[in-house]
This record gives sequence, C-alpha cells and structure tokens, in this order.
Amino acid sequence: MPARAGTCRAELYRPPTSEELTQLKETEDLFHSSLLRLQIEELLKEVTLKEKKKKKIDSFLHEINNLLSAIPETPETELTDQAWLSEDVKVPFLQVPFSVKGRFRFVPPAELKVVGSYLLGTCVRPEINVDIAVTMPREIFQDKDNLNQRYHRKRALYLSHIAQHLSKEKLFGSVKFAYMNSNHLKPILLLRPQGKDKKIVTVRLHACPDSDLFKPSRFYPSKNNVRTAWFMEQSTPKEGMTEPPTPHYNNSILCDTVMLSHLHFLSNAATDFPGMKDGLALLKVWLNQRQLSKGLGCFSGFLVSMLVAYLLMKRKIVKMMSGYQVLRSTLQFLATTDLSVTGISLAKDADPSLPVLDDFHQAFEVVFVDPSGLVNLCADMTASKYHQVQFEAKRSMEILDDRMVDGFQALLMTLKPMLRTFDHIFHLKHVSKLQGTCKKMQLLNELMDWGGNYVAAALPFVVSLLARGLSQRAQLVAHSLPQIPEWPIDAEPPKHKDVGPLTFGLLFVPEFAASTLEKGPQADHPEALEFRTFWGEKSELRRFQDGSICEAVVWEASTACQKRLIPEQIIRHLLKLHADIPESSICYTGALLESVIRTGKEAGGTGEEAMVSVVCSYDDLSRKLWNLKELPLTVTAVQGVHPALRYTDVFPPIPMKPIYSFHNRSKHFLLPSEEKPCPAYITPLKIICHMEGSGQWPQDKGAIKRIKAAFHLQLAELLRQQHQLVCRPAVTHTDVYKDGYVFRLQVAYHREPLILKEVVTPEGMLKYQDTEESRQLELETLHLPYLTSSLHGLQQQHPVFGSTSRLAKRWISAQLLSDSISEECVDLLVAFLFLHSAPFTPPSSPQVGFLRFLNLLATFDWKNNPLIVNLNTGLTDSDCTEIKNKFVAARSRLPVMFLATPKDQWSSMWTRERPSAQILQRLVLLASESLRALEEQLMDPLSDQDVKMVFRPPLDFYDVLIHLNPNQIPRLLESVDRPVKSVCRGVVKNSSAMNILFPVVDYDPVQLYLQELRNAFDDLALFFYDKHGGEVIAVLWKPLSFQPQPFKVSSMRGRKVTTLNNELVCIPNVEAILEDFEILGEGLVKSVEARTEKWTI
Repeated sequence: MPARAGTCRAELYRPPTSEELTQLKETEDLFHSSLLRLQIEELLKEVTLKEKKKKKIDSFLHEINNLLSAIPETPETELTDQAWLSEDVKVPFLQVPFSVKGRFRFVPPAELKVVGSYLLGTCVRPEINVDIAVTMPREIFQDKDNLNQRYHRKRALYLSHIAQHLSKEKLFGSVKFAYMNSNHLKPILLLRPQGKDKKIVTVRLHACPDSDLFKPSRFYPSKNNVRTAWFMEQSTPKEGMTEPPTPHYNNSILCDTVMLSHLHFLSNAATDFPGMKDGLALLKVWLNQRQLSKGLGCFSGFLVSMLVAYLLMKRKIVKMMSGYQVLRSTLQFLATTDLSVTGISLAKDADPSLPVLDDFHQAFEVVFVDPSGLVNLCADMTASKYHQVQFEAKRSMEILDDRMVDGFQALLMTLKPMLRTFDHIFHLKHVSKLQGTCKKMQLLNELMDWGGNYVAAALPFVVSLLARGLSQRAQLVAHSLPQIPEWPIDAEPPKHKDVGPLTFGLLFVPEFAASTLEKGPQADHPEALEFRTFWGEKSELRRFQDGSICEAVVWEASTACQKRLIPEQIIRHLLKLHADIPESSICYTGALLESVIRTGKEAGGTGEEAMVSVVCSYDDLSRKLWNLKELPLTVTAVQGVHPALRYTDVFPPIPMKPIYSFHNRSKHFLLPSEEKPCPAYITPLKIICHMEGSGQWPQDKGAIKRIKAAFHLQLAELLRQQHQLVCRPAVTHTDVYKDGYVFRLQVAYHREPLILKEVVTPEGMLKYQDTEESRQLELETLHLPYLTSSLHGLQQQHPVFGSTSRLAKRWISAQLLSDSISEECVDLLVAFLFLHSAPFTPPSSPQVGFLRFLNLLATFDWKNNPLIVNLNTGLTDSDCTEIKNKFVAARSRLPVMFLATPKDQWSSMWTRERPSAQILQRLVLLASESLRALEEQLMDPLSDQDVKMVFRPPLDFYDVLIHLNPNQIPRLLESVDRPVKSVCRGVVKNSSAMNILFPVVDYDPVQLYLQELRNAFDDLALFFYDKHGGEVIAVLWKPLSFQPQPFKVSSMRGRKVTTLNNELVCIPNVEAILEDFEILGEGLVKSVEARTEKWTI
C-alpha cells in the first residue's frame, strides 16, 4: 500500500502493539514457521461460509419456517393405519414387525429452532448443512410411546406428512429422506433450494419431542423399552423371562430430547472464544480427510465440538487459545485418552439418581456422556473406530512435532482413503451374511436394541474377533463406516443390506505380520481350553525347543509372498468358524497386484527368495576377492551396483546352465544359434572392485586403462586357479560364472576420475573441470555403489521396499517408458515413500506401496518443489531449507524432476538426462489414470478385479507399431500376460555346474535392434518398448522433423525431395523408413503397422 508521505514515517517505525507482539511470540513458540500460520489462515478462509451465502441461506430458512407452520392437521388414526398418507410418500422407516399399538394425528409443530453448527458459525464447506429441530406438539403422544418403536414411528409419520406438503412447493429443488448418520431409527428430511443455488445448502429437519415429555429414568442404559415378545411376534411373553436392556434404543430417544440444550451448551462455550470456531473448522477438515466423519458411529463434527467444550470445561483449553492451539490440544487429548476404557462426562453436578460411568461402559463400547448425564454421545461408535481416531491423533502429533515434515500438507491437505492407508484391505461382499453371524453369536438382544439392524449389531463383535486373532500381527484393525445414501420420498426406505459391502483395513506390525506360528498357553494351563475353542481344529499340541508342550497354530506358507498373506488365512478361518461367514463372501484384495512380478511358471513366490540367493552368492564371491593371493595390489572394497544386489531387480536372475546343443560353440564359450530361438537372457551382475592406491599407478588416463585391463586378466586367472571358477576376461571387465549366475567385475582406481578431469589450458595451466567421461566414471564407481548399499540397508529395515520398487518399475516398463527414466530414479522415488511416509505409516505391503507411488507421481508438484530423499538421515532441517531455496533460485537450469539426496544435494544426477518434460507429463497423466482405475477396481468387490488392466498400455497414441517375433524375445516369460506355450530357451536351471563353456551373456536382440533404430532415426522418431517381454516397439514421429526443409545435399538421410510453392524442399521418406525398419530387424520383426496418416503434407 503506498504510504502517505506525511504520516508514514512515524507509522512505519512505531513499536509493535501488544497484540502484534503476542502474535509474533505465538508464531515462534507454536508454529515451526510463519508459513504454517499463513497456510492455516488461508485454509480457514477457504472453508468458512461467506456472508453473501449466509444471507441467501437465512432467507431460505425464513421461507421454510412460514411453510411449516401452515401445514394442516390430520384426523387421529391407528398407528398401523397409514392410508391417510398419499401414494407419493412412503414412510421412511423399516416397520418390522408392522403391528404396533398407539394412535397418531398430525398437528403443526410447536416450535422450530435452528440447531447445530450453522448458528455457532462452525460449519465447514464444501457441504453446508443446517439443522432445524421441529418440535412435535405434546398432544400427539400417548402414555407408553417409549415402548416398541412407537415414538420412532410417530416421528417418521410426522416427517412423512411434512414431506408430502413441502414436495408440492416451488421453493425446493429437491425433497428427500435420509437416515441421520445412517442410523435406521432416525430418519430426517432433506430440503435443498431451487435452481443454481441447490448446491449452497442442505436443510435437515429433525423431528423431536418436548424436552420433558418422557421421564428420563425410563431411559437409563440398563432399562428395557423393546419387549422380546413384540419383537419376535409371539402372542404372549415366555414365563420368567427377564427383558434385556436396550441402551442404543434408549439413547436414540434421549438424543432428540436434548437437542436444544446441547445448542445452548455449545453457544456458551463459543462466546468470547474466536479460537474455538477456527479450531473446530481445522478438526473437521482433519476428520474429513481421514474419512472418519460420516456414517454410522462416525466421529462427527458435533461430537468434536462437544469434545472441545469438554476440554474447555476441564481447563485443558482456555479461551485465549488460537485455532491451531485448539487443534493441537484436542489431538493431544485424543492421542492419550482411551474412551473405550475410561469414559468422560460433561455432567457437572453429580445427581445420585443418574447412571454412573460404569453403567455406560457396560452398555456401550465408547463412552462420552453429555451435560444432562443421560446421553452417550458415542453410543454408536465401535471401540475399533475410536482406536483408529486415537491412532490417527498420535500419528498427527508426531508429525506436528517433526520439523522435517510439512505438517500442514500432511495433516490437513492429504486425503487418507482406506486403500492407501492400510497395508491390506478386505471386503465383506454380502453384508446380508451378518444375519447368520447374529444367529451364530447369539446376538438377539443386540438386534432388538438396534431395531433389527444386523450390520450394526454384528459389526463390533466381528471386529473384536479379528482384532483378537491378529493381536500380535496388526497394530490396527479398522472398518469402514456403514453409510446409506439419501432417497426420494416416493421410494421405499433402504434395507439394512443397502449399506453395500463393508471394508476392513489392517495395519501391520512389520516384525510379526508374516510369522507362521501362533503360540498358545501350555497344555495343562486353564487358558489352553480357551485357545483351542478360539482356533478350532487348527490348534494342535506341539513341543518347543525349551521343552514346553503348548497349544499352537501353524500356518502353511513357504515363500515371502505367501507369508504376507497369512493374515488372510487367519481372517477366513475365524470368520467361517465363529461368524458363519463363508469364504466366498470375503474378497481379500491385499496382494492382487503382486501377480505381475511373479517369477517363473510356479505361482509360488514373487522372487524375494531368488533375490536372497543372488545376494548370498555375491557375498561369497566378494569374500573370495578380498582373500585372493598373489595379486600385486590388494582389493580394498567390493561393491555391488546391480539392482538385484539392492533387492529391486524386477525379475531377479535365476541360476542357469546352458544346453550346448542350442548354441554354436567357439573355443571356450557359446554363441547364439541362428536356427534356434534366442537363448534365455542372462543378466551380468555388475560389481566394482576397488584396488588399493600405490605410487606405482600411472598418472596418464590411457595407461590407467591398460593397467585395469591387466588386472581384469589377472583376476580371471587367479579366480580360476584358486577357486576353480569359470571366467571370461575382457578389456573393461571380467565375467565370472558362479552358482549359475554371471558376475561382471570391474576394477576401479580411486584417483582415476580426478585424472580424467585434468584439462590443460592454452596458456599451459593445469585445471580440473568435470568432463562427461569423469562424470560417468564417478557415477559408476562412487555414487551407484553408495546408492546400492543405502537401499540395501533400507530393505533390511522395510522388508517390502524391494517388492514395491519392483512393482513400480514393472508398471513404468509396461507403459513402454523404462528407457525414459532411470532405474535408480524409480528406486529413490520408492525410498521416499518409506522414509517420508507422513501422514501414513511406512508401507508394509507392496500393493499399498505401489498405490502410494502412483499417487506421489501424480500429485507431487515437480515444477515448484525438489523431492528430498533423506537416505540414512544425512540431511538436517537447515540442509533441506537450503536445498529448497537454491532450487527456487536456479529452477530454470535444473532437471524437470529434481531429486536431492544427502550425497547429491545440488545436481540430481539420476534425473539429469531423463525424464524429459514431455515424458514426465505423460508419466503424471498415466499415474493418475492408473491410480483412479485401480482404486475403483480394488474398492468394488463385486466388479471383476483384473488389476493387470493398468499394466496394459494404450497403443492408439503411437504412429507406427513394430510387431516382433516372439521366438526372438529372450524375456518373453516376463510379459504381463504370459504366453500359454513357452519356447525352450536353451538353458536348464542349475546352480552346481562347475566346468562349463561360458554362456551367452547380456544378449537381448530387441535391445540391440532398438539401439540401431535410435542411432539411425533419432532425429525423426522416438522409440518405446517394454523390456520385460514386450512384443511391440511403438514409434512416435517427432513433429518438427516433418516440417519441409530447404534442399541440402548434406542432410538427405531418410528424406526425399518434393516441390512446395515452386521450391525444392525435403520431407521424410516415410515409406522407405518403414521398409528400413523391416530390413534392419530381419528375422526379429514380424510386421510393421503404420497407424496414422500424420506424414501427409
């Protein structure tokens, strides 16, 4: 703001006011940075309601008020006689059993009051709901309306009559019914305005009685208000039967009587407390992002408001606090208090006649009593859901206290859908099977209490059964909240089964999740019987090494992939045994994606075991290299650089021995034979051997290369003599055949990169500068070994890191982009998910890791932020800030995808050359589409779950497709859709062969053909290929090369001459180029298919 000359000087330099000082102090104490404060202020602006909209809503409410008071009365009829209602309205209540005593007539409401968050100013966009309490007059009630759902049915009829009248009004865009928080006993009426304002607001009408209509003592948690004989439709009650308490039923009636008193209570708390409004907005956003605030038994906005009021009452919050402090204090309280063990109450004066907390604990799983001392606000919540809230609050407090994490982004801006939050997910496809569960578990009392809602009655028991069975393995067993969508007033109300499939999420304890043994108590202990009953016929007596004889359950699983699925075995077994849920109703989607990295034909494992045996063989070889005798210089370090040695090779090498008849022989080694299919691909596992320094090393780069070649020869000779290994030396490396693998040794001398950097200036000065050659050598001998050992370490901490990275690479390769982004770059992106997992926990299953990888690719802001991968926690808080600042300053000169690691803070060496901006854009698009498709498939158990869909790339995007001959594709068995018949590739799996002819190494005809294509046509086209057994090379023409260019004799490669506007110009000779594709790939290319006419001018 331009300051006025006269007054501004004094204004500018005046001391800060006390208000500004407290603000500065608060920012310093509370927020890691002033940025967090600004972000929170911005968010609050986003979610609060604008004044203009408020005015519209107020006038809409005013009109509703006028309409409601004008609804006519109806004559009195029996409750069961509902003929007076018009055909267009169906009563929004499941009237089972139908017959019930009592009479009903409609009388206009005694009063209308807006209640809930709208008046308090704490409602949060995007969904603005305004709640109106419609008080039903006393005269429509009789004496025993508290019994057998009479009150609930009157309430439903009352709303039906209102709906019938309002539906004729022009004012409303829609008039619909819904269940309040999906509770079947509590229908409400939803009204939305007409026209373009229909999104602004949803007005919810709640019918409620006078607060003193019923005697509160009738509704204590231990009292019964639903008679068994009525519910079971028996004519007379059985003799001597005691009626069971119906706490949920009682609570649902009491909730209606205290609506207005809750409003007064909250508005008292919110007066002179601006921070409460902001804090509640933040808490609601926090709950929404975690999908905790909707459905039956949710942690609703109302509940969190009452919790803040409780903390204010207990002085854990004071009215001076800001919104952020309210958020922190509430999360802190949730993280440290377990309401399923020690409930809390808002009731002030202890009235001795009121029920005590213990009474509530006996009736409900989670206890939070309202100011009247009668209502449990958490009545519908399961203990499991509260534990999930508690877990999220703990995790959020850790994030807020961690300076390395952007807390605002993680807590309030990141959505946490179940699929990306939990390690394994499974669905209960048909909830109607829970009726059988209620029978099996004898839950008749619960069914009566819930008004026949078998989903709500059985859910807590099913979850606690699973939690007990997985107690060692899972730190959290959570369930989705049953949700029923709204429905038109002329439709029948939804049934209990209409909640759709229920989803359960498991969060594992990585150390124990895959253990095959479930050890029980000793055989002679009294608990042994309980253990046997719980596990059924799976439990057996076993003797352990310490001599004890115990009950135990042993699960069948041999490979790592099967061990990860032991929880599935447990869940299927327990649900069948105790809940009568058949296996066909359980859709377990924890590991569906792993099929694309299965190795070989045996569907057993996903290659973890193969990887371990490669690493063992490598360790043995490196020990042999350390201890070689008669070498002129000793080996100081042996470092593996191949992805298999950091557990991230998509298809790990398998030990192989060649069949001689399939090859042509040369003196000591084999060559591919032209008549036979191409031999199986044998990958050379590259190892760097560092030699000790010595004054004898030459200082000239040519001489160093010769000395290295001599070392390669010597290493081969000594390994042959001392360890009888078959070797094949070359100038740049030595190949060693050991245990059926081929290791490629490359000697390194630590001063060589420095010598390659020497440049002599024209003045004769010697100076050092990076050259392409020195950079490449440093990458191979320094950075790659360091990266490999760091990621090897990460795999030891997080056992699914390798498999996640392999899934990610398999996906990139399937999209034909594996040549456009380096393997190391993908490994680092995946490492980021494990090292910086906030707001999630580090993945404990490859599938959830892969889904988060797609999400990272799709949502990370590559243009404005560096991705900092803090390997071995080598970077401090200030380092990260410095990287970010330098990045912003030099953005235009840096790669489009910038990765910083502790050893490579400024150059992003793994992404310097690739991906290009276009490829990154394509990757982001493919990732978001794949994620969307996968989430749809995995969350819908009733669809066909062919998850390989996202691994089949769309080919209509390319100009030319070159189809290859499958016999000449050595890795055909790695393709996403494996061929039914496979060709023999001239190798047998064998790891004990000692004296053999050296096999064909690193021979992939398709890669050699691609190399030739790229060398010849690089200026005209881009070539894409799935290196894991793809049968198609896709070609994209470069648009610029198709613009006509002036005729020059020197630039006629692949072009032909034509005239354009009487001038000679060159254009690409497409027909000849396509012919060249075939000629270059003779024997490998099956056909060339031109897809577009793009080259016609």
